[in-house]
Amino acid sequence: MSSSAAPATRNRWGIVAAAVIMQLALGAVYAWSVFVKPLQTEHGWTVTQVSLTFTIAIFALGIGSTIGGFWMDRVGPRVVATAAGVCYGLGVLLAGFSGGNLNLLYFTYGVLGGLGMGLGYIVPVATLVKWFPDKRGLVTGLAVCGFGGGALVTAPIATELIKGNGTGPTFIVLGIAYLVMVLGAAQFYANPPQGYAPAGWIPSASVAAQRATRDFTRAEAFTRGQWYVLWSILALNVSAGIMLISQASAMAQDITKVNALTAAGLVSAISIFNFLGRIFWAWLSDFIGRRMVFIIMFALQTVLFIALANVSVFGLFLALAVIVALCYGGGFGTMPAFTADYFGPKYAGAIYGTMLTAWGVGGILGPILIAQIKDRTGGYTGALYVIAVIMALSTLLPILVHPPRVRESVQASAAPQVAS
Repeated sequence: MSSSAAPATRNRWGIVAAAVIMQLALGAVYAWSVFVKPLQTEHGWTVTQVSLTFTIAIFALGIGSTIGGFWMDRVGPRVVATAAGVCYGLGVLLAGFSGGNLNLLYFTYGVLGGLGMGLGYIVPVATLVKWFPDKRGLVTGLAVCGFGGGALVTAPIATELIKGNGTGPTFIVLGIAYLVMVLGAAQFYANPPQGYAPAGWIPSASVAAQRATRDFTRAEAFTRGQWYVLWSILALNVSAGIMLISQASAMAQDITKVNALTAAGLVSAISIFNFLGRIFWAWLSDFIGRRMVFIIMFALQTVLFIALANVSVFGLFLALAVIVALCYGGGFGTMPAFTADYFGPKYAGAIYGTMLTAWGVGGILGPILIAQIKDRTGGYTGALYVIAVIMALSTLLPILVHPPRVRESVQASAAPQVAS
């Protein structure tokens, strides 16, 4: 494994700042909706044709995060983050030259840009869990909050650029900005020295009890039942959140009878709470543990989805929906630290990068589930009750899962490998 290490005296909070900047650029993908109607108007494409660009990008993100996780274990975070900036920045920039060629848009923004997003997404998460054994939850929450907030920054800027220049020039301007932001942030990444811990920090007995006794290799992690339980926890939490997010405006109009303009405010509120949830729940997990956070989030969502099926006032619907979004973001903020706790930080890139396939699976299952039930019943009530039952059953997973343990003889024989 080749990964340059930085001095232990390095300012680790500088890496956090770089992570937030980088993820703000990568998370701009969630502002894709502002391009939909302008691209339809300019090129005569259908909503389905334009929306497929976003779907391809998210699918490529999952592939990129898996590749990036394995790759950074070999070459270090800076190289992978730099490659992410090149792929993502050029992908968006070149989309500006796609003109009326839909397939070229799919390749540039979707495939190339999506791979860059995936390569970049995993880097700050896997790097910061090594620098912050004392604050794993907080820093992983900070690392991914930028991704949740990217659309809040990009959407108004892109909207104004499109009004004045059209989609092509807007892609070019944004691509250059993303290239500069991600490449600049990438240069701050480096692994800490092997076995790094902040001066004077000693994990408490309760913290130690929640963590594995050694670093697991990638192959070892994939043979442990805990990896699949954590994967399932993430997939289920994503399914619930995406189910609501994908239908938020239409659901609010159907259930509370508000107009489309009022319902659009719900979408903005959900984005804000998705951003806040990534920090809040991850921060809280440092005090009450990752298992307890997911137990609370699943139990809370059980009640929330039942309540959503029985409200008729928009204000109450809004309050319930944003708490679901808070939990949705919380899953992304908390799971990287959860994974590092159970399998160690050394191979966190590959182990968590592969776990992000749960994002793609949950992102497909949630919208399909709600669409199928609505088509059969003619309303959202049945779907909300079904997801409430799923959330209730999901609560059992964090209750039952515990860190993987190894026999002392195995731990002793593995020690030289971990220290190498």
